[in-house]
Amino acid sequence: MIDLHTHSILSDGELVPSELARRAQVKGYRIIGISDHADPSNLASIIASLLRVRDKMEYYRNITVIPGIEITHVPKGLIGELTREARRLGAMYVVVHGETLAEPVEEGTNHEAILAGVDILAHPGLISEDDARLAGERNVLLEISSRKGHCLANGYVAAIARKCGAPLIYNTDSHAPSDLTSEEEARRIVTGAGLTPDDFALMQQHAVDLVKRAVEARR
Repeated sequence: MIDLHTHSILSDGELVPSELARRAQVKGYRIIGISDHADPSNLASIIASLLRVRDKMEYYRNITVIPGIEITHVPKGLIGELTREARRLGAMYVVVHGETLAEPVEEGTNHEAILAGVDILAHPGLISEDDARLAGERNVLLEISSRKGHCLANGYVAAIARKCGAPLIYNTDSHAPSDLTSEEEARRIVTGAGLTPDDFALMQQHAVDLVKRAVEARR
């Protein structure tokens, strides 16, 4: 099980990063990405904290902790700048909080995030076909989410990604221990979105490939 969208107390999650990693380990995860919510006010401090935690997490066996960031509710015009800044500061991957049906995300956020070359567009809601095609061209992963509210458009995202050739990824967007899903639970959620177990396997491979690219970029 690989999950690259989770949150700790560094933003609005319930657990310190160490406990989040431990609970994921017990749940059967082998890679967990911690991507706390950020805007210009806290981007640097979150990344610095996660990088310190990553160095200590080597004490946990059979799980790898990857420090990321989720750029959240940032006005258009800043997403590209913050994406570049996050990478410069050491974030191994960048998520943008997409135009979910559950929150008033500014229209056009999906498009700007894809143009910025982020790694994951989280819960992109009713993403347009043009943006889905652009995500495919730029290898931006569109998220199938297990989180309440954000999951409302999963079926739509799955269908439009298939139609437009956009790559998908499964994430939990966990904020609490109960949000973490086992691999079997994840597979059922993906199937509920109109996809197949083979699609889920491909989504997990997309996550592995992202992590490999991120590790290589840091060497």
